[in-house]
Amino acid sequence: MIQPWIHKKGTDLLFILSPTFLVIFCVVFFQNWLQEIETSSSFLIWLLIVVFIDVAHVYATLFKTYFNKEEFQKHKTHYIILPLFCLAISLVLFSIGRAFFWSVLAYVAVFHFIRQQYGFMRLYARNEKQNRSAKLVDNLMIYASTVYPMLYWFCTPKKNFNWFTDNEFFTFESPVLVRILTIAYVLIIAIYVIKIITEYIKNRYFNIPKNLLVLSTALSWYLGIVYYNNDLVFTLLNVVAHGIPYMALVFIKEQQQIKNNFESVLKWKLETKTIVFLFIATLLVIAFAEEFLWEVLVWEDHFSFFSDLDSSWQIIAVPLLTVPQFTHYLLDGFIWKRRK
Repeated sequence: MIQPWIHKKGTDLLFILSPTFLVIFCVVFFQNWLQEIETSSSFLIWLLIVVFIDVAHVYATLFKTYFNKEEFQKHKTHYIILPLFCLAISLVLFSIGRAFFWSVLAYVAVFHFIRQQYGFMRLYARNEKQNRSAKLVDNLMIYASTVYPMLYWFCTPKKNFNWFTDNEFFTFESPVLVRILTIAYVLIIAIYVIKIITEYIKNRYFNIPKNLLVLSTALSWYLGIVYYNNDLVFTLLNVVAHGIPYMALVFIKEQQQIKNNFESVLKWKLETKTIVFLFIATLLVIAFAEEFLWEVLVWEDHFSFFSDLDSSWQIIAVPLLTVPQFTHYLLDGFIWKRRK
């Protein structure tokens, strides 16, 4: 059986699988260097990690939905109603309370991040003729790799990092529960390893991309949440491992449509490297525009033009600015399940 690369071996390794391992390598071997960067280059970190990866990957969804004419026409009603629904829900949640709003959004974000890793794992297992028990072990492993660190977070609340804001999750101190969860996690890992070994002995086949994906997921979530208690480490492992593979997947799956769109606008034939540049540039420009609005209207951490702006505006500004992100979370739950 051939290896089930999504595109090509080189592309998958470079853009989907290696980013997580690269960050893990930096985190493990260059702790002091990262701490220096955290204190001396906070703006650059914000720009590269938060804006150009985290926010940009949200807008990559546009190329699979709203910027895809055929897809948009096919599900036009859905694509129009969903952002309005997200805006309405956001307005209601924010009117209840700022803390409640960010807490709900954080739980939705966590679910989205977990499901993305499951989705990649299933993509890489798509050619395997697995029985129900083998598939169950795979699912248990990918969910344990993501859910265990989150449960650990909930049971050990003294963290130097957060998803969006402080105190966004319901947490409680429980060393006993942590020990039970850890034992269960180790057992699941052992079962998965035994399954891999058994399948290799039986079929002489080792699914390289799937197992690299599972390994990178387990390491990044464990190191980012359980092992280290550092904001930059968490952000790097969380954002890079999620955002770059997602943008790569969108481009791989929608490359022809993206090419057609840019050629239609620019009126000339484009080489692949030019299309990649335009794709990335479009995402970066839109992402920076959104985050700039967040900065001047809400956060004021890096830009501040309206220091006298009444905070009451935020009851409208925050829900509006959240719509792209919220819509991305919900859209991503079904657009990858469709067959073209």
